Amino acid sequence: MSQHGHTDTDSAGASYGTLRSYNTGFILAVILTLIPFALVMYPTGLERSTTLLLIFGFAIVQTIVQLVYFLHMNRHSEGGWNLSSFVFTIVILLIVVGLSLWIIWSMNDHMMM
Repeated sequence: MSQHGHTDTDSAGASYGTLRSYNTGFILAVILTLIPFALVMYPTGLERSTTLLLIFGFAIVQTIVQLVYFLHMNRHSEGGWNLSSFVFTIVILLIVVGLSLWIIWSMNDHMMM
């Protein structure tokens, strides 16, 4: 790790991060964990669907924080292939899950006539 303000990289361009970036990621991860926990433990009168959407939103942001600060996923590491393969994986996953849900919903509609 670097003791200075810059980020160390290897020959492939992957960054290792600094102590400051790890601390920033850790603090963000703790905050993004505590807020949904507080929403569930201390209800504030929000509707259940709103609470679930907030928790889902915080989970997405938490995932992005983990990827950026701890896995160092950015456009520069490995020539951008890490990010490209991750985005491709997410797209395929969304297609498979989305179409599976659509098929199940459609079958339910056709079978319950």
